[in-house]
Amino acid sequence: MLPVLSLPGAWPRQAQAAGKPPLMLANTYRAGVPLAGFWASEKYDGMRAWWDGRRLLTRGGEVIQAPGWFTRGWPEQPMDGELWAGRGRFEQTVSIVRRQVPDDAGWRAVSFMVFDLPQAPGVFDARLAALRELAGKLAQAWVVAVPQRRVASHQALQAWLEEVERQGGEGLMLHRGSSLYKAGRSDDLLKVKSMEDAEAKVVAYLPGKGKYEGLVGALVVETEQGLRFNLGSGLSDAQRRVPPPLGSIVTYRYRGRHASGKPRFAVLLRERND
Repeated sequence: MLPVLSLPGAWPRQAQAAGKPPLMLANTYRAGVPLAGFWASEKYDGMRAWWDGRRLLTRGGEVIQAPGWFTRGWPEQPMDGELWAGRGRFEQTVSIVRRQVPDDAGWRAVSFMVFDLPQAPGVFDARLAALRELAGKLAQAWVVAVPQRRVASHQALQAWLEEVERQGGEGLMLHRGSSLYKAGRSDDLLKVKSMEDAEAKVVAYLPGKGKYEGLVGALVVETEQGLRFNLGSGLSDAQRRVPPPLGSIVTYRYRGRHASGKPRFAVLLRERND
């Protein structure tokens, strides 16, 4: 029987001293948010990446070992985007990107979906125009300026969301055209999904019962706000044998919250690998 293990301490700090890129992060879309002035795009289920002008970095600040040809000719200015190998191919993308010795054939299937130029002057409307111009000049098929379009109403947004999710996409993003690029979360960037997702730190394991006796029955996780709850749904048999390490960050999906603030119908999605 596995013991109940716990891990003390606060969440990992977001300090730039640790080398983490100053990323702009998204809040969650709510019905009633005025859509006028927002650009909408697909939310790509890939691996967030930041080009700092010399190196390609994960959101945690680790250097991504991309083949030389992949970044050859890229500008000295930062680019913020997602490394993406197509809908439903998140695990394959991570496997390719995390290798210390680049898999040249694997990288041929990866695109850098660029959605912002963080240090370009002006608001997002202006940065988007500059991004489209830059991608056109690069003329590299694997560097894509993320297509952006206007959406007139909540109903039109939901219709597009249903279409994207039906085709295996993760969701949509909204980006306020009048916004400056600022690190941290704000309503200038919003994610739109039929189910919400969030992250939590693994702080303990609960032993399994019945057919899972001798394995992990659930993860005890803690949110950034200090809320703890058990996360058992979504664990594969392999993860019950070798669970995400204590201290690692996992992503889970849920549908609404209880009065206590705990998520309803929480399901493990994946361990964060960046």
